[in-house]
Amino acid sequence: MMNTRHVWAVARKELHHILRDPGTFILVLLTPTLLLLFFAYALTTDIRHVNIAVLDYDRSPASRAFVQQITAGEDLDLYAQVGSFEELDTLLVHGKIKAALIIGPDFSRDLMRLQGTPIQVVIDGTEPESGNFAVDHIARRAETFVTETLGRQLQGMGLEAASLSPLDIRVRAWFNPGLKPRNDIIPGMISMVLGVPALSVALALAREREHGTLEQLMATPIGRAELLLGKIIPYLLVGLFNVLFIPALAIAWFHISLNGSFLLFFLLSAVFLFAILSMGILLGVFMRTQAAALALSFLLIFYPGFFLTGIFFPLASMPEEVRLEAMFLPGTPYAAITRAIFLPGSGLEVVWPYAVMLLFQGVVFTGLAALFFRKKL
Repeated sequence: MMNTRHVWAVARKELHHILRDPGTFILVLLTPTLLLLFFAYALTTDIRHVNIAVLDYDRSPASRAFVQQITAGEDLDLYAQVGSFEELDTLLVHGKIKAALIIGPDFSRDLMRLQGTPIQVVIDGTEPESGNFAVDHIARRAETFVTETLGRQLQGMGLEAASLSPLDIRVRAWFNPGLKPRNDIIPGMISMVLGVPALSVALALAREREHGTLEQLMATPIGRAELLLGKIIPYLLVGLFNVLFIPALAIAWFHISLNGSFLLFFLLSAVFLFAILSMGILLGVFMRTQAAALALSFLLIFYPGFFLTGIFFPLASMPEEVRLEAMFLPGTPYAAITRAIFLPGSGLEVVWPYAVMLLFQGVVFTGLAALFFRKKL
């Protein structure tokens, strides 16, 4: 016959374990909430606030009204109105805009004459989702603009605006002319696969604690920061080997072009590895078992790297506060670096803010790990 007192005793023991062990507590109580947030923000691809620039050669009331019509609402944000094609090129290379609208010098004249009025839209091929969204939005708003602007004139002639198609939208994709998904996704995925050693470094610290060898190390003259850096360095060296092998595989097997400097890519990859391994060692500080360390590492490193770094789902589809939080994940700035070096062939003058961000993250994560490690032992 079942004894309820025995059942309650075991249940109370497990409840104490859940409340006392941070890894178990996070897995049981916080994991469903975090996963819901990841899935909700990543999979609901409601793109908003895509930055565009306008090069208006016509500069007429009609062209200004057209630009106002295009940028009305929350879909497209007018980042800048430029005066030359070179300025557009600079904004696209630096990733400030995802699309550019170029209006020809005869826009208003050809529009009123019901002639085919060419409009060029240049999109950033490193993020095709946002660029294609901008093209579709411009096309829809262009139809509305033509209907409202030429409605009375066309009615008097017995014509319909839709039948004439007076605006001829021509699209060009930079950095990824064929808009091939693999050219965009594979450089971004490098940040995910190179981040795998962070799982191992978190497990290494938990394994030392499980086997009882961590206290033996702490009894030696080795400082806590020295111990943590010593744990990181071997995984950093292994990661640097992958930095040589993974891009070579992407280039040879998937025919991805590396248009920038490999030396710059290698150096910035080392900074990324320092940041992601520091994040892993910080997680390992709090975990007492390898199972908990592995689960928490997947939850805070792998899953956010998949959903919130812009590799598969555009950051433009996420709220601004989530985009800001995503920049604190090492994979987010590094994915921007890999895409910039592989596709446009950008140099340090473009990617240096992301490099500074990665270095800052590595220093902060290492400092926090040393701080909490001292408190724990």
